[in-house]
Amino acid sequence: MNDQSDRDELIERARKLFSGRVDFLLSAPALKFLPEPTVPEVAFAGRSNVGKSSLLNALTGRKSLARASVTPGRTQELNFFEVGDPLSFRLVDMPGYGFAKAPPAVVEKWRRLVRDFLRGRVVLRRTLLLVDARHGIKPVDDDMMKMLDEAAVGYRVVLTKADKIKASELAEVTARTEAEARKHIAAHPQVLVTSAELKMGIDDLRAAVLEDALI
Repeated sequence: MNDQSDRDELIERARKLFSGRVDFLLSAPALKFLPEPTVPEVAFAGRSNVGKSSLLNALTGRKSLARASVTPGRTQELNFFEVGDPLSFRLVDMPGYGFAKAPPAVVEKWRRLVRDFLRGRVVLRRTLLLVDARHGIKPVDDDMMKMLDEAAVGYRVVLTKADKIKASELAEVTARTEAEARKHIAAHPQVLVTSAELKMGIDDLRAAVLEDALI
């Protein structure tokens, strides 16, 4: 088999898997509430309002699997979703970061929860770091990348809302993001470009999640 046929097969496997069972499992406001580490996990991280809920819904082909919070920074829990029957792996929706209005105590609680989860979760195979294509990597995103580097957790950068800017601007921000990713030891060199609204890049995202979780 050549690389393209392997790729096509992976995309089809991922499509079939996500068209099957995907269920919410639980929300964990602290590490003691985490589910047993029995299957691989892929986490989603991103700044508040980056479009994480919309992308998770597009990824899984559901309309309301992940609910977008009306108030940015409101979700302060790790949300777990189970994929496959029998269970293949879990998706972890991490709380958004970079919210300006949150009290310092809330921000510190978030940092502790996320840092301890990243460092101690043995079944965490990959984190997908979502970055708004309209803005590129901001200082708060860079802080998250450093946290992932320090935790030695491999991650991919995923550009969201790619339909909101011109193709020429998208090409520029993608190139800048890839250049920045190369500076980080735990970052995957390939940047994924997506739009939940147009379902752009969703096939590649599903394939990447499956590859990270199971291969």
